[in-house]
Amino acid sequence: MQKILAISGSLRAASTNSALITALARNAPPGCRVTVYDRLGRLPIFNPDDEGERTSLEASELIGAVTQADGVIVSCPEYAHGVPGGLKNALDWLVSRDAAVEKPAMLVHASPRSLFARAALTEIMRTMSFALCEDTLEIALLGKKPPEVETILAEPDNRLAMHNALSAFADFIASR
Repeated sequence: MQKILAISGSLRAASTNSALITALARNAPPGCRVTVYDRLGRLPIFNPDDEGERTSLEASELIGAVTQADGVIVSCPEYAHGVPGGLKNALDWLVSRDAAVEKPAMLVHASPRSLFARAALTEIMRTMSFALCEDTLEIALLGKKPPEVETILAEPDNRLAMHNALSAFADFIASR
């Protein structure tokens, strides 16, 4: 069983990125278990002085979840042409650890307009030594209200796209 950790870079209650990773978890193929990490907003601001014995429980749980996962999926909105602070903060907690080194990762997108954040996140994750899967998934949810989002994510073509993206990621993980 491959264990995949899915992280939304958004803290919004009605986040389309969070809806996308939740739908991915529901559409996981046999042999994959997708767990949604939903505690991004509880992480303290990264401070190198708080590493080691002083690492908070919240940060330790994130580090442990990434370490134990066979792969990580990230869905990230774009704020002011960049990666939201909460997601960048979470990644900063992983920088001095081995959790990210050669960890298979895949980016999924809920907006076709998040090009700056995609480029920035790709650069950050490559710098951290994540092994980025070239396959991605994009389902356009930008500007949709929650009922519309659920309808779009339940469409057979989109369910198949999620299933296929997860299968491709599982193959990528297995090839490492």
